[in-house]
Amino acid sequence: MKRITAFLTLFLVMALASCKSDKNVGENPFFAEWNTPYGVPPFDRMTPAHFLPALERGMSLHDAEIDAITSDNDAPTFENVILAYDDSGQMLAQTELIFGMLCAAENTAEMQALQEQVMPMLAAHADKILLNEKLFERVKAVYDRRAALELDADQSRLLEKTYRGFVRAGALLDAEQKARLKAINGELSLASVKFGQNILAENNNYTLMLESSDLDGISANVRDQAREKAEAMGKKGKYAFTLHKPSLIPFLTYSQKRELREEIYKAYLNRCNNGDEYDNKQLINDFIRLRTEKAHLLGYPSYADYVVDDEMAGTTDAVYKLLNEIWTPALESAKGELAEMEELFKKDHPDGEFASWDWWYYAEKVRKQKYQLEEEQLRPYFSLENVQSGIFFLANRLYGITFRPIVVPLYHPDAIAYEVLDADESHLGVLYFDYFPRDGKSQGAWCGNYVEQTYKDGRRVAPVVSIVCNFTRPTSSAPALLTLDETETLFHEFGHALHFLFHDVKYRGLTEVEGDFVELPSQLMENWAFDPEVLKQYAVHYRSNEVIPAYLVEKLRRSELFNQGFMTTELIAAALSDMDIHSISEYEPFDPMEFERKALTEKRGLIPQIEPRYRYPYFSHIFDGGYSAGYYFYTWAEVLDKDVFEAFRESGDLFNKRIADDFRRKILARGGSEDGMAMYRDFRGKDPDKRAMLRSRGLWNEPEPVDSLAGSPEPAEGFRVKAVPEN
Repeated sequence: MKRITAFLTLFLVMALASCKSDKNVGENPFFAEWNTPYGVPPFDRMTPAHFLPALERGMSLHDAEIDAITSDNDAPTFENVILAYDDSGQMLAQTELIFGMLCAAENTAEMQALQEQVMPMLAAHADKILLNEKLFERVKAVYDRRAALELDADQSRLLEKTYRGFVRAGALLDAEQKARLKAINGELSLASVKFGQNILAENNNYTLMLESSDLDGISANVRDQAREKAEAMGKKGKYAFTLHKPSLIPFLTYSQKRELREEIYKAYLNRCNNGDEYDNKQLINDFIRLRTEKAHLLGYPSYADYVVDDEMAGTTDAVYKLLNEIWTPALESAKGELAEMEELFKKDHPDGEFASWDWWYYAEKVRKQKYQLEEEQLRPYFSLENVQSGIFFLANRLYGITFRPIVVPLYHPDAIAYEVLDADESHLGVLYFDYFPRDGKSQGAWCGNYVEQTYKDGRRVAPVVSIVCNFTRPTSSAPALLTLDETETLFHEFGHALHFLFHDVKYRGLTEVEGDFVELPSQLMENWAFDPEVLKQYAVHYRSNEVIPAYLVEKLRRSELFNQGFMTTELIAAALSDMDIHSISEYEPFDPMEFERKALTEKRGLIPQIEPRYRYPYFSHIFDGGYSAGYYFYTWAEVLDKDVFEAFRESGDLFNKRIADDFRRKILARGGSEDGMAMYRDFRGKDPDKRAMLRSRGLWNEPEPVDSLAGSPEPAEGFRVKAVPEN
C-alpha cells in the first residue's frame, strides 16, 4: 500500500459511486460540515447513494478552482499558483480517501460495480488537471523564477515537488502524446480494479471443508476457529479452512495430513491462475504493455526506471545491487534450513520429496527440536487485547502519548476507536482498529487515513487514522490469540499510524515521503515487539494472568534467527520478480508464470521448496497497489530502520526519550518536507549503515568496514556475509 502501508496506495485513489446519483442529494453528508466527535466521518449517515454526487461535486469544485488559477490575469506567484493549487481539490481528496479505505475494508458486489464506474472518471479528471497546458505554464513560470522568490525551505520544497509532479505526469509531452497517456491511464485504472476484484473473489471462493478425523495435529484453538467458520457457513459439525492467513498458516504448520497441506497450499499459490473468469494473466500482460508504453512516452527505458527515478534509490542498478547482495547468502541460508528439515521429513516419508507445502510443518518441528519452543506455547500470552496494550505502553514510554476509547460513528461493528492524546493531553488525532477477516475485506494489513492532517485557517486539523488487519478471530472459548507474525504486524502498522498521527505539515503537497522511506516508521516499531522489557508489559497469559516466564523469553531470543533464510529468500524473490517484470523495455506478449520461472529459478537458482512471497497473478502490491517496481521498498527501508534502532541500542536505553523525540521531530512530524535521506542524516548524524540489517537476518560476519546506503543511490559495498546463521 505506497504512501500509507504494506498494502494500500491503490485505495487512496479508489472511490465508490452510485447509479442513484441524484437521489437524496439534500441529505448527502459530504455536502455539509460534519458535526461529529473529533471530526470523524459520519459513517452512520453514509450510503452508496451519496458517493457519486460527492465525487461529481468534488471534481466540479476542483475544476473551478483550477480555472481560477489559469484565468488569473496577475503575474504568476507562489501564492496565486503554487499555494492555490495546493489548496485546491480538498472535497474531492477527502471523498476519495474515505471511499478508498471503505473499498479496501468493506467491499461488496455493489461497490465493485461502482469502482468500475468511477475509476476511469477519476483518472481522466487527474489527467485533465496535470496535463492542463495553461496551468503548467503558470507553474513553470514560478519554478523558473524560484531563485529570485526568497521562499522559505517548505515553500521551496513545495514548488519543487509540484513542478516535478507535473513533469512526471506528462506536462512536457505534445498533444498527441498527452492524448495517448490519458488513454493509458484510463485503461490502467480499470485494470487495477479488475485485478483486485479477481483476487478478492478467489480468496473467498475456496474452502477446505473437513471432518474431525482430518484434524490430526491441529490445536484446539485452531479447531475452534475452523468449527465456528463452518457453522457460520451452515455446515455444523464440519471444520472450514480458508485461504485467509489466520486459517491457512496454522493449517500448513500443524496439519499432519500432507495431502491436505498440499491441496490448500496449491489453491493459495494458484489464485487467479486457473484459466477461468478470475484469471489475471492477461491483465498482467495489459499492465506491463501499458506501463512500458507510458514509461517510453515519459522518456524512460522501462517502467521500473520511471518509478525508481523518484525514490531514494534513484536507479534500478542501486535496487538490484542491494537485492542481489542479500539474495545469495539468504538462499544459501535457506538451503541450510532445508537440509535440517529434510532429515525429519525422510523419517516420515522415506521415499518422498520435500515440497513447498512441507516447509511450515517441518520448520515448526525444527524449532521445537532445536529450541524446545512451539508457537502454540506462546499464543496464550499474546491475546489481541494485551498486544494492543503493549503498543500503547510502548508509544507512551517513547513519546508520552496516551489512548482513550471513544464512542464515534463506525463503518463496521468490528471497528473500535480511540482518541490519541499528546504528552500535554492535547488532541493529536483519532485511531480506528479493524482487526478481523470477513468477506469483502482485502487480505493483509494496512494503515491509512480517513482524514489527513492539514492546516485550516492557521490551525492544525488532526488526522483520523485506521489500522486494518486480518487477525485470528476470538472463539466462544478464547479471546483472539495472535501468532508471533500477527503480533509483529500490529507493531508494524502501528508505526505507520504514529507517522500519520505525528504529522505536522504545513502544505498538503508535502505530506508524502518517498516509497522506499515510507516503511521506516513501521518497520522500526517491530524492533520492540519482542524486547524482554516490552514483553513484561503485555505478554500476559489470558487465563492465569501470569507474565510470560523468563525461560520462554530466552527461548524467543535464542530463536530470533530461526527460519530467517526462508523468510529473506521469499521476500527478496518477490522483490526481484517485481523489478524484473517492470524492467521490460520492449513489450511482447508473455506467459507470466514462465517469466517468473526463468527469472527466479533459471537465472537465480530459487529452489523449488520455496515460492516467492507473491506470485504474479495475486501480487496485489505491484498490480493494484502502490508498489509497482517498488516491492524492494521494504528491504531498502529495513536498512534504515535497523540503523535507527542501533541509535537506541548505542544509548544504552531502548526507551531513550531524547532519541524518540528527535525521531518524532526530525522524521515523523515532517512528512515529505525534505528528501528522505536528508531527514535521515539530520536525525542520525550520518549515512545509514547496512550492518544492523544484515546482522538481524543472520547474514553479517564481523568485522569489516562497510559503506552506507549513502546519499547517492549506491548501496553499501565491502561487507562479508555468511551462508547459514549461527544459533
